[in-house]
Amino acid sequence: MKKIAIQGIKGSFHEDAALKYFGEEAEIIECRTFRKVCDMLDQDEVDCSVMAIENSIAGSLLQNYGLIRDYHLKIIGEIYIHIQMNLMVFPGVKKKEIKEIYSHPVSFLQCADYLEKHFPNAERMELGDNAKVAKIIHDEKILHAAAISNVRSANLYGLEILDKGIESNKKNYTRFWILSKHATLNDHHNKASLCFEVGHYYGALARVLNIFAENKINLNKIQSVPVLGKPNEYTMHVDVEWDSEGDYEKAIHQVLKNVSSLAILGEYKKADINA
Repeated sequence: MKKIAIQGIKGSFHEDAALKYFGEEAEIIECRTFRKVCDMLDQDEVDCSVMAIENSIAGSLLQNYGLIRDYHLKIIGEIYIHIQMNLMVFPGVKKKEIKEIYSHPVSFLQCADYLEKHFPNAERMELGDNAKVAKIIHDEKILHAAAISNVRSANLYGLEILDKGIESNKKNYTRFWILSKHATLNDHHNKASLCFEVGHYYGALARVLNIFAENKINLNKIQSVPVLGKPNEYTMHVDVEWDSEGDYEKAIHQVLKNVSSLAILGEYKKADINA
């Protein structure tokens, strides 16, 4: 049985992703922070971890890029989870009784339109991940607040869902990376996540990006992450996909000649967002 570290508790979207990727038999290890997730991997206390890296509404989690680099972790897979947000309460609580709403800051962003329309005066309290706030309402029997979370949390902690699908954009997905301390190359890998730095001169970044295009490599994400302690310097993170592994290897050799540093964070199989 694989031990899988996640940030959050049972009922969270991280647990959803872990069970969907590894199967229901996986042993889920709950961690309070993303750094703790990385610590457990680094110390060989778990086999793998699942870490959110971007949401289609809220954007990228820049801090997680830094953690992956700092701990020298390897990306061995990815999975997308469709995010549906729901307003839930302790059984019997009515909408008119709701004075506070608990959730994660990203969830508040995702549900901003609904909250502005239906609860403009309710105090928004960032008390942790989605599953945690549902558990708080259950454990403390709070009758003046609602939680924004997923259906699994409502079922797990015995809450009543008042409104389903309150997210602003119904095509709301979070992408999770599957992380390991060591690379385990998939025979069917067709995607890679890379990070590199280039010099400060005209066209330096464009030259690297053109190399991918010239070798028929699809560049489907580019993210700049500030280098700590170095103002105006950035590490470029890119995700690339290919049909021919030979084209990918050729591109990497050419990129190496045009960057000041290059790290391959992982080579893995592209996930189907509609799976």
